[in-house]
Amino acid sequence: MPNQLEQLDQVFQALADGTRRAVIKHLAGGPASVSDLAKPFEMALPSFMQHLSVLESCKLVRSEKSGRVRIYHLTPQPLKSAEGWMEKQRNMWERRLDQLDAYLLELKEKTNEPKKR
Repeated sequence: MPNQLEQLDQVFQALADGTRRAVIKHLAGGPASVSDLAKPFEMALPSFMQHLSVLESCKLVRSEKSGRVRIYHLTPQPLKSAEGWMEKQRNMWERRLDQLDAYLLELKEKTNEPKKR
């Protein structure tokens, strides 16, 4: 479990950057070369490669060399794990808010009851 939480932390840290999110979005359409991925960004290639390294280290992407070209592929499992964690959080907060709503309605009904003398 600690290893899963550590990977989840790495995934959220990787997704915290807009450049990396854009790379993930691009790769959702299919594999792409480094040059294709870097094209929309105005940054030096070594800086862009650091972004790819972060994505690869948390296993959001994998790469393979095809001749002289490195091709990147999206690996969706870490995203599915993050989605599962967020779904659990959403369910918990919805339950808590439903409980708060019920409690507030109960309080409102009690305050609106006619007082007996």
